[in-house]
Amino acid sequence: MSAVVGYARVSTGQQDYSGQVDRLTEAGASKIFTEKRSGLDGDRPALAECLRYVREGDTLLVTKLDRLARSTADLYKIVTELTVKGVAFKVLDDNAIDTSSRTGKLVMGILALIAEFETDIRRERQMEGIARAKAEGRTGGRPRQVTDEVYQCALQLRDEGQSIRRIAENIGFSKATVQKLLDRETRRSPG
Repeated sequence: MSAVVGYARVSTGQQDYSGQVDRLTEAGASKIFTEKRSGLDGDRPALAECLRYVREGDTLLVTKLDRLARSTADLYKIVTELTVKGVAFKVLDDNAIDTSSRTGKLVMGILALIAEFETDIRRERQMEGIARAKAEGRTGGRPRQVTDEVYQCALQLRDEGQSIRRIAENIGFSKATVQKLLDRETRRSPG
């Protein structure tokens, strides 16, 4: 038996999703997943649970598109997952987005092209930034925090018999960083 499943989300704890829940219930949702998380948050447990819950023949319903996805690419990924499972997707505030209809499938196809376009533009910008940095003599990654001077200081403190904790306090790095530095020195000069 197929079901209409709703998903409601608000961005902050001060907001209330009861209006969304009411609308989803009126539209026939028999089960509704809710959460208070930013749309930019990739970790949305209620959405993940909702996507695991829906079965072939079900319909996932949201009030607005931005309640479900962070970006066009994110939307396309979620809708593709639903389509593979045989689950329809509908948006109450936008009748054009209804994957159970031909027009809705067309709209999702267009959104897929937009998502691909956005990804290509982002990749181009990254490559341009990398090329510009190389031309200016900069290499990738963050600047090295542990300078040769800091490294030599750590070695000297170790040679003086100080503990890793004490060395970490003196050079201003974590015990884990100091341990890695000292392990690196051990690997360099075996014996």
